[in-house]
Order: sequence, then C-alpha cells, then structure tokens
Amino acid sequence: MSTHPRHTAHEVEAGRLVGEVEALLGAGARLALVAAHDDGPSGFRVVYLFADPAQGRTELVLRVPREAPAIPSLASLSFPAGRFERGLQDTFGITPTGHPRPRRLVLHDHWPVDWYPMRRDATTEPRFGPDRGTFSFVPVLGEGVYEIPVGPVHAGMIEPGHFRFSVVGETIIRMKARLWFVHRGMEKLFEGRTAAEGLALAEVISGDTAVGHGLAFAMAVEDAAGLVVDEQDRLVRALLLELERLHNHVSDLGAIANDVGFGIAAAHTQRLRERLLRQHAALTGHRLLRGGVRIGGAALAGDVDVALVRGVASELAEVVDITLGNSVVMDRFVGTAVLGREAAAEMGVLGYVARASGLDVDARRDHPFVDLGDRFAVVTRQDGDVHARFAVRAEEAQVSAALVADLADRLDGRRGTGRSAADLTGAASRSGASLVEAWRGTACHRVELDASGRTTRVAVVDPSFFTWPALPVSLQDTIVPDFPLANKSFNQSYAGNDL
Repeated sequence: MSTHPRHTAHEVEAGRLVGEVEALLGAGARLALVAAHDDGPSGFRVVYLFADPAQGRTELVLRVPREAPAIPSLASLSFPAGRFERGLQDTFGITPTGHPRPRRLVLHDHWPVDWYPMRRDATTEPRFGPDRGTFSFVPVLGEGVYEIPVGPVHAGMIEPGHFRFSVVGETIIRMKARLWFVHRGMEKLFEGRTAAEGLALAEVISGDTAVGHGLAFAMAVEDAAGLVVDEQDRLVRALLLELERLHNHVSDLGAIANDVGFGIAAAHTQRLRERLLRQHAALTGHRLLRGGVRIGGAALAGDVDVALVRGVASELAEVVDITLGNSVVMDRFVGTAVLGREAAAEMGVLGYVARASGLDVDARRDHPFVDLGDRFAVVTRQDGDVHARFAVRAEEAQVSAALVADLADRLDGRRGTGRSAADLTGAASRSGASLVEAWRGTACHRVELDASGRTTRVAVVDPSFFTWPALPVSLQDTIVPDFPLANKSFNQSYAGNDL
C-alpha cells in the first residue's frame, strides 16, 4: 500500500471491488476516472480513481488476467462507471461482467470486433468492415411519432456528432446522441513521450481548454515525480486558468443569446473576447494561452493588463443586463431544457451545467492547488434551465475577472519562475494524478512514468465525458427549434470527449 498526503492507493480483489466502491460512493466520494493498463504477459490493471473533498484521492487497483479478461461491472452503483466500462471493453477488450447494456461506446460498428487500440499488440492499421449504418438506440413507437436525424456533418464549423430525435409535432420525446466520430488516439500518442512533449500534446486535447488540460497533465506528472511547485508559479497557473475561463464564458454568453436571434449580444461579446485573446498572445505567445504552464513551474512573457480585464468585465455585465432585459430572450431561456438536480447528480454532471442545476461542485475549492482568497465564490443556481446556465456563466465571468485582478496584485509584477523540469529520471513515484477545475468543469489526468521519466500511460477525462449524457435528459418535452439553444447552453467538447 502506498500513501502520501490526501492520496491513498491499494489493490483490491475482484470479489471485494463492488463492496469497496459502494462504501466510497456512500461516503461522498466521486468516481473521477477509470483507466486500464496493459502490463504485457502479466495481464492488465484497472485503476479506479475516486475524489473526495474531505479525504482527497483514493485509487483502487484491480489486476485482471490476460486470458478472458473481465471485471465486475459497477454500472448498478454509478452511471459514469458503466460508461467507463464500455470504453474499456472497446479499447482494451476487458469485459464488464453483469453490465446491463454492454454495447459499444467508443468504437462504431464498422471497427473490427477483435481489435483493441490501447493494447500493446494492437496493429496500427485496423481492417475496417463495411459501414452498416447501424445505430443502437431505442425507437419511440406510437401514433404521430417520427424521427429527425441531425449530423454528424453539420452546417456550421463544429465537430461531428449525430443526434437522433423522436418527435411528436415539435416536441422532443427522446433524443439519442452518438459521438466518437473522430479518433485521434490521444492517450496512445502520449506513450513514450518526455513530460515536456506530453505537455504540448495535452494543450491540444481540446483547443479551448489549453490551460485546463495542460495544467492537469503537468500536475499529474509533478505528483508522480514528487516535484514541489513554487507558490509564485501556482499563482501564475491560477491566473492563466481564470483568464481561460473568462474568455470562454464571454464567448458562450454571446453565442447563447445569438441562438435566440439576439445577435447584438454576440457581436459585442466577440469584440470583448478578441481583446482578451490579444492580451493572451502578449502573456504567453499564444492567443489560447499555450506555453504558460511548465512542468514544475510557470512563466508569463508580460504583465496582465488588469484595467483591460476589469473593462471587459464591466462591459460584459452591461451586455448581460441588456440581454436578460429583453422579454423575447427571457421567453426562450426560462424553462427551456431543464436538467433537474437529482438527474444531474445521478449522472455525475460537472462544471457550470452541474452548478446551474444546484450542485455545489468546484475543484478550485474541493481540490485546491492554491489559496484563491476571499474573491473566490462558487456560483450556483437551482432551476437547471438555459437561463440558469447563462446566469452561472455570467456571474462566474465576474468572479474570474476579480480573481485575475487579485492574483495579479499578489504576484506584484512577478511572472513566474520559468522553471521547467527537464530531467525526471529517478522520480520519487511512478504514478500521479490531478484534478483541475477547467472552464467546463473538472478535468482529471493520471500518468505513469518509467525510470527515464517518460510517460508510459496517460489517462484523460474531460468534464464533457460526464456531462454530454445529460443533454438528452434535459431535452425531454423541449421543442425541436430549441435544440441548438439547449446544446449551446451545455456547450460540451467533442474533441475532449472523443480523444
């Protein structure tokens, strides 16, 4: 058994797995990640990572034989666990015994049934079968019910996703989302890279979350290597994280308004976002803030323009007031695409979507890496509709602007140490994990390092993995014309989900 502050890990036998998981969930822990590892002839390992604000992280490690690999399903205890298990079945060929619906998740039907891309012996070029066009969904039968297929190719510049609607009139009875059309093999690409190379890859997992995923990867590596990060660098990291949150919320607020025809809000928010992006380029050399986070440190190329950030926040508040003061906008926002608190909790929803449904969850408070002080507050709403998700974003943007000003003041002209750990040979530990409140919600990374400090395995969970399944739930009894609005109010990442 290994321990360090707020982190425990131990092996568990298959027969005791369900009982231990049930105890952890009952005590308030959240299943944050399930990752399989191919250990060669000795078989597989499956790591279950649980997060608890009070107890920190707990890892359960289950060893699985190579011949006929199987694990006890946890789907009856945890909705996210059932989805993680389906992913392991697709990518490692590990069967979740007792799973109620063990259909494919990550790989569509034209992928070969005996090819598992995350295994060591996987061929680089699988032999695809015919695209049979099958889609596992439950049809809704009855008089007047018809189906509307949307995507995966869309009219706008968005990534591929297929949405199948069962509709009566204009009312959505059921919607099924099908994702995983893009397979970049991100977790496979991490294998054998230096930490610096892995950090550059983490920054492009989901382009609008460069800081969130870059920081999650860096902190997981530092956890594995036993690196201590200077407080100055941790303040810089928090600053970058809030700047990323701010520019994304600014953009989303305008885009949501635009989906109900209130284009003036979108025009102004895009203008404000552009001002922020230009500042980002001066701060890190990249408009999306890539390059600011280092392994073991952080660095800024310039000083934050606090007056600019305050000005953007002030103008944004005015745009929000004008938007919510429009009766047509409010008619479309209020009561649309409601996600109730109970459903959000059961599905493990994260980020602003969870907080808009009354769930008080935020890794900045629950799993902090720096003290954010009195300016920080978790923003929640109770109604779970488009209006609530809009309002949470609007207030979170103001909190982020206040945090940026406070963090800049605490840094007092310092720009980070610029430290970057180039050599991780002989690291203190061989595995590490992190939880970072990226702008969409909590991102989780887990890494394993070899003796030379290269990554042998990196498991990534974008918050979108948890939140995407809640979109169809919110759409019940919503009209078809409000789907783009509902989807934008969730705004989950395709790239972060599909990997």
